[in-house]
Amino acid sequence: MLDEQFVRNRITELRLKKDISEYQMSLDLGKNKSYIQGISSGRSMPSMKQFFEICDYLEITPIEFFKTEKKEQPLLREATALMRDLSKEDLEAVFPILLRLKTNAENQKQAEP
Repeated sequence: MLDEQFVRNRITELRLKKDISEYQMSLDLGKNKSYIQGISSGRSMPSMKQFFEICDYLEITPIEFFKTEKKEQPLLREATALMRDLSKEDLEAVFPILLRLKTNAENQKQAEP
C-alpha cells in the first residue's frame, strides 16, 4: 500500500529544497493555485500522470523521489570495511559507542531550529 503521508511529506521536502512556494509550483504545473496545498494537506493525491509531472518539475526521477537515504560517503564505506574485519568481541566493544554517537546526532537534529 502506498504511504500517502510519505508522498505528501516528500513533495513538500523537495519543493522546499528548491525554495518554491506551493502557490508557484501549482501555477508552474498548470494547475489551480491551491493544487499543491491540497496534496500537502492530505485533501488530495496526485494521479500517476500528475506524479510524473511533479517529478519532472522537481527535476528528479520517480526512483529518486522514493530514494531518501543519504548517499554513502567514502569514509562510511571505509569504516564499514574496517568493521567487517573485526572479531565479534571487538564489534561488541564498538557497538555501544556507535549507539551513543547515533543518539547524540539525533538529539542535535531535534535541537536545531
